[in-house]
Amino acid sequence: MQFDAAFWATIALFIFLGVVLYLKLPAMITKALDGRIKAIEGELAEAERLRLEAKFLLEEYESKRQAAASEAESIVAAAREEAFRMTAEAKTSLETLIVRRTKAVEDKIAQAEAQAVADVRSRSADVAVEAARVLLTRQMGTKGDALIDQAIKDVGSKLN
Repeated sequence: MQFDAAFWATIALFIFLGVVLYLKLPAMITKALDGRIKAIEGELAEAERLRLEAKFLLEEYESKRQAAASEAESIVAAAREEAFRMTAEAKTSLETLIVRRTKAVEDKIAQAEAQAVADVRSRSADVAVEAARVLLTRQMGTKGDALIDQAIKDVGSKLN
């Protein structure tokens, strides 16, 4: 009987399978694959935990960002209101100052006018007194004796 190559290949295959089964190679492969599967499952669980943690942190930071944006808007609104209030106060103060200064200037002008009128009257009175003195001096020089005689007569007639 002659054995061909296919026969020897079949025998080699059975021997190989026997050695593999004897050495429990499928159990070792299964054990190695199970270990790898558990490691991958652990990594997936860790990845899922990290994903959830990242999602939580993202939501937390998003809420903080929204709170900060809201606070910033309220600060800007408050600053805008304060600026409008201060502008209104400054405008009111400026108007009050202008009115006060205008009144003070008008009072000074009125005072200066009154002083000028008083000075003119005083000067006019001085000029009138001087003119009367000059006129009386002239008249007294020319008609002085007659005026005195007439005044004496007038006093005498009024006393009687």
